[in-house]
Amino acid sequence: MSDHSTDLAHNIRKAAAQLGFAAIGFSAPLPQTLAILRATAMVHEHRNGEMHYLESRMEERADPSLLLPGLRTIISTVISYNYPLKRQAGLPKISKYAIIDDYHTVVRSKLEELLAEIEILVAEPLHARITVDSSPLLEKNWAEEAGIGKTGKNTLLKVPSAGSYLFLGEILLDREIPSSKFTLPNYCGSCGDCLTHCPTGALVEAGKIDASKCISYLTIELKREFTAEEAAMIGDWMFGCDLCQEVCPYNQQTSITANKAFKVREELVNISMERVLNLTKSGFRELFYGTPIFRIGLRRLKRNARAVENNMKKSGTI
Repeated sequence: MSDHSTDLAHNIRKAAAQLGFAAIGFSAPLPQTLAILRATAMVHEHRNGEMHYLESRMEERADPSLLLPGLRTIISTVISYNYPLKRQAGLPKISKYAIIDDYHTVVRSKLEELLAEIEILVAEPLHARITVDSSPLLEKNWAEEAGIGKTGKNTLLKVPSAGSYLFLGEILLDREIPSSKFTLPNYCGSCGDCLTHCPTGALVEAGKIDASKCISYLTIELKREFTAEEAAMIGDWMFGCDLCQEVCPYNQQTSITANKAFKVREELVNISMERVLNLTKSGFRELFYGTPIFRIGLRRLKRNARAVENNMKKSGTI
Protein backbone atom coordinates (compact mmCIF):
# COMPACT_ATOMS: atom_id res chain seq x y z
CA MET A 1 0.00 0.00 0.00
CA SER A 2 1.35 3.43 -0.87
CA ASP A 3 1.97 5.92 1.91
CA HIS A 4 -0.15 8.40 -0.11
CA SER A 5 -3.23 6.22 0.23
CA THR A 6 -6.14 7.87 1.99
CA ASP A 7 -6.58 4.58 3.84
CA LEU A 8 -3.15 4.71 5.49
CA ALA A 9 -4.14 6.75 8.54
CA HIS A 10 -7.24 4.56 9.02
CA ASN A 11 -5.17 1.38 8.90
CA ILE A 12 -2.61 2.79 11.33
CA ARG A 13 -5.41 3.71 13.72
CA LYS A 14 -6.74 0.17 13.43
CA ALA A 15 -3.32 -1.31 14.19
CA ALA A 16 -2.92 1.01 17.19
CA ALA A 17 -6.31 -0.02 18.56
CA GLN A 18 -5.35 -3.68 18.29
CA LEU A 19 -2.22 -2.94 20.31
CA GLY A 20 -4.33 -1.33 23.02
CA PHE A 21 -3.66 2.37 22.46
CA ALA A 22 -6.49 4.57 23.71
CA ALA A 23 -6.02 7.13 20.92
CA ILE A 24 -3.69 8.05 18.08
CA GLY A 25 -3.36 11.12 15.87
CA PHE A 26 -1.14 12.69 13.25
CA SER A 27 0.24 16.20 12.88
CA ALA A 28 2.69 18.05 10.67
CA PRO A 29 5.69 19.63 12.47
CA LEU A 30 4.50 23.21 12.07
CA PRO A 31 5.74 26.02 14.37
CA GLN A 32 4.01 26.04 17.76
CA THR A 33 4.67 29.58 18.95
CA LEU A 34 2.19 29.63 21.84
CA ALA A 35 3.45 26.35 23.27
CA ILE A 36 7.04 27.61 23.24
CA LEU A 37 6.00 30.85 24.92
CA ARG A 38 4.39 28.84 27.70
CA ALA A 39 7.46 26.63 28.09
CA THR A 40 9.84 29.57 28.29
CA ALA A 41 7.53 31.42 30.68
CA MET A 42 7.68 28.49 33.10
CA VAL A 43 11.47 28.71 33.14
CA HIS A 44 11.60 32.51 33.37
CA GLU A 45 9.15 32.46 36.29
CA HIS A 46 11.19 29.69 37.99
CA ARG A 47 8.19 27.39 38.10
CA ASN A 48 10.35 24.46 36.98
CA GLY A 49 11.93 24.13 40.44
CA GLU A 50 15.30 22.40 40.17
CA MET A 51 14.43 20.62 36.92
CA HIS A 52 17.19 22.43 35.06
CA TYR A 53 16.87 20.15 32.03
CA LEU A 54 13.75 22.11 31.14
CA GLU A 55 15.93 25.17 30.62
CA SER A 56 17.97 23.57 27.84
CA ARG A 57 17.32 22.21 24.34
CA MET A 58 14.55 24.75 23.75
CA GLU A 59 15.53 24.87 20.07
CA GLU A 60 14.55 21.21 19.68
CA ARG A 61 11.26 21.80 21.47
CA ALA A 62 10.54 24.60 19.02
CA ASP A 63 11.68 22.60 15.99
CA PRO A 64 11.26 18.81 16.40
CA SER A 65 12.84 18.25 12.97
CA LEU A 66 16.12 18.67 14.85
CA LEU A 67 15.28 15.34 16.50
CA LEU A 68 14.74 13.62 13.14
CA PRO A 69 16.09 15.16 9.93
CA GLY A 70 13.43 15.11 7.23
CA LEU A 71 10.58 14.93 9.77
CA ARG A 72 7.18 15.05 8.07
CA THR A 73 4.75 13.59 10.61
CA ILE A 74 4.48 13.38 14.38
CA ILE A 75 2.34 10.44 15.46
CA SER A 76 0.95 11.03 18.93
CA THR A 77 -0.38 8.14 20.99
CA VAL A 78 -1.83 7.63 24.45
CA ILE A 79 -2.27 4.45 26.44
CA SER A 80 -4.36 4.10 29.60
CA TYR A 81 -3.25 2.96 33.04
CA ASN A 82 -6.64 3.64 34.58
CA TYR A 83 -7.02 0.53 36.73
CA PRO A 84 -9.06 0.30 39.96
CA LEU A 85 -7.09 0.82 43.15
CA LYS A 86 -8.09 0.55 46.80
CA ARG A 87 -5.74 2.13 49.31
CA GLN A 88 -5.66 1.19 52.99
CA ALA A 89 -5.91 4.05 55.49
CA GLY A 90 -2.90 4.81 57.65
CA LEU A 91 -0.36 3.83 55.01
CA PRO A 92 1.72 5.96 52.64
CA LYS A 93 0.31 6.61 49.18
CA ILE A 94 2.02 5.86 45.88
CA SER A 95 0.83 7.24 42.56
CA LYS A 96 -1.02 4.71 40.40
CA TYR A 97 1.48 4.98 37.57
CA ALA A 98 4.34 3.83 39.82
CA ILE A 99 3.10 0.45 41.02
CA ILE A 100 3.08 -1.07 37.55
CA ASP A 101 5.94 -1.81 35.16
CA ASP A 102 7.87 1.28 34.07
CA TYR A 103 5.88 2.98 31.33
CA HIS A 104 9.05 3.94 29.45
CA THR A 105 9.67 0.28 28.72
CA VAL A 106 6.07 -0.81 28.12
CA VAL A 107 5.03 2.10 25.88
CA ARG A 108 8.26 1.98 23.87
CA SER A 109 7.70 -1.71 23.21
CA LYS A 110 4.15 -0.99 22.03
CA LEU A 111 5.39 1.82 19.77
CA GLU A 112 8.03 -0.46 18.28
CA GLU A 113 5.27 -2.92 17.41
CA LEU A 114 3.20 -0.12 15.90
CA LEU A 115 6.14 1.16 13.87
CA ALA A 116 6.67 -2.34 12.47
CA GLU A 117 3.01 -2.40 11.39
CA ILE A 118 3.38 1.02 9.74
CA GLU A 119 6.43 -0.16 7.81
CA ILE A 120 4.40 -3.10 6.51
CA LEU A 121 1.58 -0.77 5.45
CA VAL A 122 3.94 1.65 3.72
CA ALA A 123 5.99 -1.18 2.16
CA GLU A 124 9.06 1.06 2.04
CA PRO A 125 11.90 1.78 4.48
CA LEU A 126 11.16 4.51 7.00
CA HIS A 127 13.37 6.79 9.02
CA ALA A 128 11.77 7.08 12.43
CA ARG A 129 12.38 7.93 16.05
CA ILE A 130 10.36 6.73 19.02
CA THR A 131 10.07 8.96 22.06
CA VAL A 132 8.51 8.15 25.42
CA ASP A 133 9.12 11.05 27.77
CA SER A 134 12.74 10.82 26.63
CA SER A 135 13.26 13.73 24.21
CA PRO A 136 12.70 17.50 24.37
CA LEU A 137 9.32 17.21 22.69
CA LEU A 138 6.19 19.11 23.70
CA GLU A 139 4.13 15.95 23.98
CA LYS A 140 0.82 17.39 25.18
CA ASN A 141 0.98 20.14 22.59
CA TRP A 142 1.45 17.67 19.72
CA ALA A 143 -1.32 15.45 21.09
CA GLU A 144 -3.63 18.46 20.99
CA GLU A 145 -2.40 19.36 17.51
CA ALA A 146 -3.23 15.81 16.42
CA GLY A 147 -6.74 16.20 17.81
CA ILE A 148 -6.66 13.35 20.32
CA GLY A 149 -7.03 15.30 23.55
CA LYS A 150 -7.19 18.63 25.35
CA THR A 151 -5.09 19.82 28.26
CA GLY A 152 -7.19 20.34 31.36
CA LYS A 153 -6.97 22.87 34.18
CA ASN A 154 -4.68 20.46 36.05
CA THR A 155 -2.24 20.69 33.07
CA LEU A 156 -2.83 17.01 32.18
CA LEU A 157 -4.10 15.77 28.83
CA LYS A 158 -7.70 14.55 28.76
CA VAL A 159 -8.76 12.13 26.04
CA PRO A 160 -12.38 11.23 25.15
CA SER A 161 -13.58 8.11 26.97
CA ALA A 162 -10.11 7.64 28.52
CA GLY A 163 -9.70 10.54 30.94
CA SER A 164 -6.22 11.59 32.05
CA TYR A 165 -4.65 8.46 33.55
CA LEU A 166 -2.56 8.18 30.42
CA PHE A 167 0.98 7.70 29.16
CA LEU A 168 2.02 9.58 26.05
CA GLY A 169 4.37 8.37 23.34
CA GLU A 170 5.34 9.51 19.86
CA ILE A 171 6.73 8.22 16.60
CA LEU A 172 8.54 10.79 14.48
CA LEU A 173 8.44 9.85 10.79
CA ASP A 174 10.03 11.14 7.61
CA ARG A 175 6.81 10.43 5.69
CA GLU A 176 3.65 12.48 5.43
CA ILE A 177 0.47 10.78 6.64
CA PRO A 178 -2.65 12.64 5.49
CA SER A 179 -5.38 12.51 8.11
CA SER A 180 -8.52 14.35 9.11
CA LYS A 181 -8.54 15.98 12.55
CA PHE A 182 -11.22 16.49 15.12
CA THR A 183 -11.93 19.67 17.03
CA LEU A 184 -12.30 18.70 20.67
CA PRO A 185 -14.20 20.73 23.28
CA ASN A 186 -12.95 22.05 26.60
CA TYR A 187 -13.76 19.16 28.92
CA CYS A 188 -13.24 21.13 32.13
CA GLY A 189 -16.00 23.69 31.62
CA SER A 190 -16.65 25.61 34.84
CA CYS A 191 -15.28 22.81 37.05
CA GLY A 192 -12.31 23.75 39.22
CA ASP A 193 -12.13 20.76 41.55
CA CYS A 194 -8.46 20.12 40.78
CA LEU A 195 -7.57 23.71 41.66
CA THR A 196 -9.39 23.70 44.98
CA HIS A 197 -8.16 20.25 46.04
CA CYS A 198 -4.46 20.77 45.34
CA PRO A 199 -3.14 20.91 48.93
CA THR A 200 0.04 22.84 48.13
CA GLY A 201 -1.29 25.44 45.70
CA ALA A 202 0.84 24.04 42.90
CA LEU A 203 -1.97 24.71 40.43
CA VAL A 204 -1.64 28.49 40.61
CA GLU A 205 -4.40 28.97 38.05
CA ALA A 206 -6.20 26.97 35.37
CA GLY A 207 -3.62 25.29 33.17
CA LYS A 208 -0.65 26.77 35.02
CA ILE A 209 1.51 24.83 37.48
CA ASP A 210 4.32 25.76 39.83
CA ALA A 211 6.28 22.52 39.85
CA SER A 212 8.31 23.55 42.91
CA LYS A 213 5.11 23.18 44.96
CA CYS A 214 3.90 19.97 43.32
CA ILE A 215 3.99 16.83 45.47
CA SER A 216 4.98 14.74 42.46
CA TYR A 217 7.94 17.01 41.80
CA LEU A 218 9.01 17.00 45.45
CA THR A 219 8.86 13.23 45.85
CA ILE A 220 10.24 12.27 42.43
CA GLU A 221 12.28 15.01 40.76
CA LEU A 222 13.84 16.81 43.74
CA LYS A 223 17.20 15.17 44.42
CA ARG A 224 18.34 16.90 47.62
CA GLU A 225 16.99 16.60 51.15
CA PHE A 226 13.70 18.34 51.95
CA THR A 227 13.44 21.59 53.78
CA ALA A 228 11.03 21.42 56.74
CA GLU A 229 8.39 23.18 54.63
CA GLU A 230 8.83 20.77 51.70
CA ALA A 231 8.65 17.73 53.97
CA ALA A 232 5.33 18.96 55.38
CA MET A 233 3.95 19.66 51.89
CA ILE A 234 4.03 16.04 50.71
CA GLY A 235 1.51 14.92 53.32
CA ASP A 236 1.01 11.15 53.07
CA TRP A 237 2.30 10.79 49.50
CA MET A 238 5.50 8.74 49.42
CA PHE A 239 5.88 8.78 45.64
CA GLY A 240 3.97 10.99 43.25
CA CYS A 241 0.46 12.38 43.75
CA ASP A 242 -2.87 11.64 42.06
CA LEU A 243 -5.11 14.13 43.86
CA CYS A 244 -5.87 16.38 40.88
CA GLN A 245 -6.86 13.29 38.88
CA GLU A 246 -8.81 11.59 41.66
CA VAL A 247 -11.15 14.58 42.07
CA CYS A 248 -11.62 15.11 38.32
CA PRO A 249 -15.23 14.24 37.38
CA TYR A 250 -14.08 13.38 33.86
CA ASN A 251 -11.98 10.51 35.22
CA GLN A 252 -15.04 9.04 36.91
CA GLN A 253 -16.93 8.42 33.67
CA THR A 254 -14.35 6.75 31.44
CA SER A 255 -15.01 3.63 29.39
CA ILE A 256 -11.43 2.93 28.27
CA THR A 257 -9.54 1.05 30.98
CA ALA A 258 -5.90 0.20 31.61
CA ASN A 259 -3.94 -1.59 28.91
CA LYS A 260 -3.43 -5.24 29.81
CA ALA A 261 0.34 -4.83 29.52
CA PHE A 262 0.31 -3.02 32.86
CA LYS A 263 0.33 -5.50 35.71
CA VAL A 264 -0.24 -4.11 39.19
CA ARG A 265 2.43 -5.15 41.68
CA GLU A 266 0.17 -6.03 44.55
CA GLU A 267 2.99 -6.03 47.12
CA LEU A 268 3.41 -2.27 46.50
CA VAL A 269 -0.24 -1.22 46.78
CA ASN A 270 -0.32 -0.96 50.56
CA ILE A 271 3.34 -1.09 51.52
CA SER A 272 4.18 0.22 54.98
CA MET A 273 6.63 2.97 55.85
CA GLU A 274 8.34 0.58 58.25
CA ARG A 275 9.08 -1.85 55.46
CA VAL A 276 10.49 0.91 53.25
CA LEU A 277 12.61 2.39 56.03
CA ASN A 278 14.10 -1.04 56.80
CA LEU A 279 14.95 -1.89 53.19
CA THR A 280 18.50 -2.76 52.22
CA LYS A 281 19.85 -1.95 48.76
CA SER A 282 19.28 -5.53 47.63
CA GLY A 283 15.78 -5.54 49.12
CA PHE A 284 14.98 -2.28 47.37
CA ARG A 285 16.12 -3.70 44.05
CA GLU A 286 14.12 -6.89 44.51
CA LEU A 287 10.95 -4.99 45.37
CA PHE A 288 11.05 -2.02 43.00
CA TYR A 289 13.20 -3.01 40.02
CA GLY A 290 11.33 -2.38 36.77
CA THR A 291 9.02 0.26 38.26
CA PRO A 292 9.33 4.08 38.06
CA ILE A 293 10.17 4.09 41.79
CA PHE A 294 13.45 2.31 41.14
CA ARG A 295 14.67 5.37 39.24
CA ILE A 296 14.85 7.62 42.33
CA GLY A 297 16.91 5.17 44.39
CA LEU A 298 16.64 3.95 47.97
CA ARG A 299 18.03 7.09 49.63
CA ARG A 300 15.35 9.38 48.21
CA LEU A 301 12.56 6.87 48.79
CA LYS A 302 13.55 6.66 52.46
CA ARG A 303 13.69 10.47 52.57
CA ASN A 304 10.09 10.52 51.38
CA ALA A 305 9.03 7.78 53.80
CA ARG A 306 10.53 9.60 56.80
CA ALA A 307 8.67 12.79 55.88
CA VAL A 308 5.38 10.93 55.42
CA GLU A 309 5.81 9.14 58.75
CA ASN A 310 6.39 12.43 60.53
CA ASN A 311 3.42 14.08 58.80
CA MET A 312 1.08 11.23 59.67
CA LYS A 313 2.18 11.23 63.29
CA LYS A 314 1.56 14.97 63.53
CA SER A 315 -1.90 14.59 61.98
CA GLY A 316 -2.79 11.67 64.24
CA THR A 317 -3.27 9.32 61.26
CA ILE A 318 -0.86 6.83 62.86
